[in-house]
Amino acid sequence: MALTAPVRVPPGPPARSAPRLLWKLVRDRLGLMSSAAEAYGDAVRIAMGPKVLYFFNHPDHAKYVLADNPGNYHKGLGLAQARRALGDGLLTSEGELWRKQRKVIQPVFQHRRIERQAGVIAEEAAGLLARLRAHEGGGPVDVVHEMTGLTLGVLGRTLLDADLGAFHSLGQAFEAMQDQAMFEMVSMSAVPMWLPLPHQLRFRRARNELQRIVDELVRDRARDPAGDDALSRLIMSTSEERDPAVGRRRMRDELVTLLLAGHETTASTLGWTFHLLDQHPQVRERVRAEAREVLGDRLPEYEDLRELRYTSRVIEEVMRLYPPVWMLSRIAQEADEVGGYRVPAGSDVLICPYTLHRHPGFWDDPERFDPERFDPARAQSGHRPRYAYIPFGAGPRFCVGNHLGMMEAVFVTAMIARDLRLSVVPGYRVVPEPMLSLRIRGGLPMTVHAA
Repeated sequence: MALTAPVRVPPGPPARSAPRLLWKLVRDRLGLMSSAAEAYGDAVRIAMGPKVLYFFNHPDHAKYVLADNPGNYHKGLGLAQARRALGDGLLTSEGELWRKQRKVIQPVFQHRRIERQAGVIAEEAAGLLARLRAHEGGGPVDVVHEMTGLTLGVLGRTLLDADLGAFHSLGQAFEAMQDQAMFEMVSMSAVPMWLPLPHQLRFRRARNELQRIVDELVRDRARDPAGDDALSRLIMSTSEERDPAVGRRRMRDELVTLLLAGHETTASTLGWTFHLLDQHPQVRERVRAEAREVLGDRLPEYEDLRELRYTSRVIEEVMRLYPPVWMLSRIAQEADEVGGYRVPAGSDVLICPYTLHRHPGFWDDPERFDPERFDPARAQSGHRPRYAYIPFGAGPRFCVGNHLGMMEAVFVTAMIARDLRLSVVPGYRVVPEPMLSLRIRGGLPMTVHAA
């Protein structure tokens, strides 16, 4: 009879470390995950009082949890708690509701439809370029703020067929929603939402404001509901609810989730891109040379995407070092084994793209910014596992907007690098802030110069 290897319990820090770990969960989430992987390897058990986290940091583990057995792993720590703030949108919902939502929204992201949106992205990028030129030779401009405005503009026109520029309160409302979602995560949803804490009062105002915006978008579209955009599809879908109040709440949850996830991740990626280009002028010059060769002085078209090869590698390398979704959390519905390690039912399971993308077993000199890693010839020669790089997630919940986000990031990077040079204000410390996306804390003040 063949012998089987015993099921193991992952190693991890001792129970007495719980207060320090809780502090790091609040103050230094990236440091918590990085130090755990460095100290204990690819499978770590992190006990924080009654809460026990199972952190897996190997491509095979990611493949199993996210793609091979996703039915056993529902959305977990962070997003489970964020449901109290974000509701049941595509980001947080489960089961039949999630499948229904995905079916409604999927056609909006079909390849041919996204291809037709290339002109919209180019026009919005040209508007951003003009706004940045207005600051040329002057004081600093917050590039993250500018990128957020750009991505909201693209999202409104490509997915909703609506102008979101009129809703000036959107940015602050999303900030309050995201702050509340992260508070729910670190507090394990232990604080009642009715307590009049300052951030919870801001959250309530933000939720009411977002409901007002959603109602206005729906009211405007109801005059001409025909269309293949996300707003029209959501109106049709939620109108089937027997209870109008349920339909109205679903509309808010799904639109807010679409707006938040659809603009935040790309804006974060673009912020990190221009920070890294400023740090690596030789990479910036190659991007500029490619943009001038491929585009000349015209706006990009869809066909240019395959010709902007080096720029695409730059974006891929940015998302390796600073993946927009830095953590994928799940809850095990039934007891399971992951890589030979026991995972009890109800356990919180974590896959962290931030640490996986820096795993020294799969990436040479992982802290170095090197876009040539993604040269197809070099990637094939290295035999890197498919799930060592998952900036858009994996499995059934793979990011539905990946192609749109990638095209937007490549076009914007090429157009700005072609014409301008952005420099971080001397002495400004660029610090990662792991919220729902991995953004730059406090924005990114940069000065604008002619290329």
